[in-house]
Amino acid sequence: MAENETCSSAASCSRESCEGCPSNNGGQTSFLEELNQYSSVGKVIGVISGKGGVGKSFVTASLACAMHKAGLRVGILDADITGPSIPKMMGVHGTAFGSEKGIIPLESDQGIPVMSINLLIEDEEQPVIWRGPVIAGAVKQFWTDVVWGELDYLFVDMPPGTGDVPLTVFQSLPVDGVVIVTSPQELVQMIVKKAYNMAAMMKVPVLGVVENFSYFACPDCGKHISLFGESHVEAVADELGIPVFAKLPIEPEKAAAADAGAFYNVDHSAFAGALEALR
Repeated sequence: MAENETCSSAASCSRESCEGCPSNNGGQTSFLEELNQYSSVGKVIGVISGKGGVGKSFVTASLACAMHKAGLRVGILDADITGPSIPKMMGVHGTAFGSEKGIIPLESDQGIPVMSINLLIEDEEQPVIWRGPVIAGAVKQFWTDVVWGELDYLFVDMPPGTGDVPLTVFQSLPVDGVVIVTSPQELVQMIVKKAYNMAAMMKVPVLGVVENFSYFACPDCGKHISLFGESHVEAVADELGIPVFAKLPIEPEKAAAADAGAFYNVDHSAFAGALEALR
């Protein structure tokens, strides 16, 4: 490819289109990065959303905690570089350190290893003002340089949308499947389809969808109040042929536990069906 020539298929990038690009040695090079040699990861599960603010980190942490409570070895890779929230939710604070084997992630009180950009900067409230390629490089390092140890599952909390970082995760990590997180709004069909179609283009299975903020249960009478409108998730899930793992209510006590770093201690039984599907 000439120096100033650009790939004509950039608008519809996929694993195959990128690996088959003329600038990529005739398609002979894979974008997959090697896992740190002192680590062993059974399955990599990505948690994605077509838009922000739907509780993607909430679902990532819930899945990891539920899987850990079921007796499996799990870790969380926080790929949301500019909006990291996993360490605070899991009560993990401090600075990750390096060794001759690589970067040692910090662990929650329950023994769940976590790697996030917040664990590499002095002030966790300091903004990360990086351009896309630098952010993508950091995500790759969380896979290649971090000593994850022996894990059955690594959950990857991705940033929202279909930009650089989700594309980097899909191309660089051996993602076994993704869970889509959404909310009960009219535009949910379009948002879920965007996330679904990106995963399909990258040939990554969509394991299921979780609807967050589905309703609020009145503390007096128990009536379900649809604060964000009636749910449409079953219709779009049926159309795409994927299961609905859970419809999560608004629960202020769980938000308070996340803010306090005690998210592991809340009830994660709503994800029982999801765990069976992920195994």
